[in-house]
Amino acid sequence: MITSPPLTILFLNPNGQCGGAERSLLDLMASICAARPDWTLQLIVSEDGPLVASARAIGSATTVIPFPAALSMIGDAGVGSPTGSSIGRLGLLTRLLMAIPETGAYILRLRSAISAAAPHVVHTNGFKMHVLGPWAMPCGLPLVWNIRDYVSTRPVMSRLMRAQAARCSAAVTNSESVANDLRAVFGVRQRRVFTVHNAIDLEQFCPKGDTFDLDGMAKMSRSENGVVRVGLVAAMARWKGHEVFLKALSMLPNTIPFRGYVIGGPLYRTAGSQYQLDELRQAAVQLGLSDRVGFPGFVSDPAAAMRSLDIVVHASTKPEPFGRVIVEGMACGRAVVASLIGGASEVVSEGVDALGHRPGDAASLACCLGALIANPSLRASLGKAGRNSVEHRFDRVLLAKKFVPIYREVASRLSI
Repeated sequence: MITSPPLTILFLNPNGQCGGAERSLLDLMASICAARPDWTLQLIVSEDGPLVASARAIGSATTVIPFPAALSMIGDAGVGSPTGSSIGRLGLLTRLLMAIPETGAYILRLRSAISAAAPHVVHTNGFKMHVLGPWAMPCGLPLVWNIRDYVSTRPVMSRLMRAQAARCSAAVTNSESVANDLRAVFGVRQRRVFTVHNAIDLEQFCPKGDTFDLDGMAKMSRSENGVVRVGLVAAMARWKGHEVFLKALSMLPNTIPFRGYVIGGPLYRTAGSQYQLDELRQAAVQLGLSDRVGFPGFVSDPAAAMRSLDIVVHASTKPEPFGRVIVEGMACGRAVVASLIGGASEVVSEGVDALGHRPGDAASLACCLGALIANPSLRASLGKAGRNSVEHRFDRVLLAKKFVPIYREVASRLSI
């Protein structure tokens, strides 16, 4: 029997935090380690943080090569959008030009680390690494872009990536929606683009397990028996729908027994891309929700947070590349309300395993919430159906089955 030789995969990630993209990366690494324990996984990140410890626990050698300050603050998510960064394209280009000397020095350090790792394949996770990775890599070393967001929304990064598209051996997207966007922007050939939906650890995200005292974490009085807990668990990106969520809660009748929670905190350094908690607290006060909405802040265990809720809300106002929180909420057996746009539409069967609302439409979201708060049996049936869907479609054991053949293919030939 002929066995395939082991590979060394080097992952590059632009930060050391654990947002959705990083948790998806950890799930991939864990899946590969379980399926191919003979493979060597290595990770390079730009800062120390929870991702570093988690990757090392999986078995990946992890190196921190800090971004220079000027580079860490650069990002073009939402450039030109009234809800995104306010620096604009001209300001971003100015920052890029100012960061060139420090970026050049960083690329030299990254190139040295890549050479020392001697990988068969480099896998980049995040726009900055999609750009920096090819500059630092030896010619001919296979490169896999794991694209988890719409390149069309990144006017500067997409131009820089397009200039290096020929170095990319394969692009893996987390939804068909993102894949179609990539093809439209780059004109990438069909055989070079693969869609692999994110997947999760079904032992971590499950109906039974630890929970949080959300009221205590939010410094609120303990809610009464019978109060339905409704939570938005999300990064603080401005397109995640925090204000829509708060407006929807303000539309619910005062007679409905609910308490809302905004769970999460700022994670990244990119200027202007995130809400601060104080902004959202002020918005809640203005909407008359100060005694009905709590802000527990960032939590390191999102599964425990979701098990502490009766309803998990996804409220993104822009096309969602995937919607990981939707899958996590379903896996925890909770009723989920999702904004049906972009890749999120590929995740749920509306009315079967989740309810859907129109993106950015607070009244539509309020209607769904009102129906769920008033109907415990509907919450239970959606939670059960959601768990069943996730077990069949989003178990992380599936990741290795899909990624290993891609790595093998690109490792067997030069980048194209």
